[in-house]
Amino acid sequence: MIGRLVNLGALRRNPDRPASVRTVANYRDCLLQIARRIAGDGLELRDVTPESAVDYLRSRTGDLGQKALDMHRQSLQAMLVHVSRRLPQGERLTVVRSDRPRRKGGRAYTAQQVRMVAAAQRGRNALSTLIVHAAGLRAHELFTLARPGEQPPDRRPARPEKFAGRPGRDYTVIGKGGLIRLVRVPDDLADRLEAVRRDEPVRVTDRGIHYTSRYDVAAGTAWGASFTGASKRALGWTRGAHGMRHSYAQERMRELQRVLLRSDALEVVSQELGHFRRDITLAYLK
Repeated sequence: MIGRLVNLGALRRNPDRPASVRTVANYRDCLLQIARRIAGDGLELRDVTPESAVDYLRSRTGDLGQKALDMHRQSLQAMLVHVSRRLPQGERLTVVRSDRPRRKGGRAYTAQQVRMVAAAQRGRNALSTLIVHAAGLRAHELFTLARPGEQPPDRRPARPEKFAGRPGRDYTVIGKGGLIRLVRVPDDLADRLEAVRRDEPVRVTDRGIHYTSRYDVAAGTAWGASFTGASKRALGWTRGAHGMRHSYAQERMRELQRVLLRSDALEVVSQELGHFRRDITLAYLK
């Protein structure tokens, strides 16, 4: 059944928006975890009903955080709607709240902490860490770095203040849902990036997703693991590589609010991060 879900090209979060390849991969990973968990009770995924799915979610409130619990719910919901068809299209599973305490404090790293983590990594991983922090990238977006002429950005709203006060060279990356957006890399890091440009693009695979890689930089799962290990060695703790997206958002908000109203600064940062929604930017500022 998991294989059927992964290969279901028509999988949708709603009738008008197809799920991305990465979303389907996340669903697959969650369903594998769920299948192993319920196997102890002699059950298989094909046995799951909407009622037993909610029971399963309630059984995990003590050991899964809210984000992970929500992903398990969405995975079960997709399976029940699109594979077993035990949940009618348009209906949703009950949202179950985690009992685990929320993380105290934000996820952002300071610029000094980022430098300390990078210093605890080897060359390729260290370069990727510095680029992610400087440009606000996701881990998998490192695979997709390209010059704008060879990978043109999608048309999206852009305020004139986008990247204001951040000199450097523009590149494009492919983000969630296949969106191609501009990012800006400081000149010194861009020089280092160009020094590891491949003679010819190569195909790389990470978590079952294929990417075209033009630069020999660390990326994806391997880079994320390197960052986590280096953060623990250098700082004694880790907030995860995604914490540097929070760092970027907070640093840019401080810069832009010197010349813009807060609401306008939020709009600019949302465009730079590639989600185009102020409410998501607000989540990065906590």
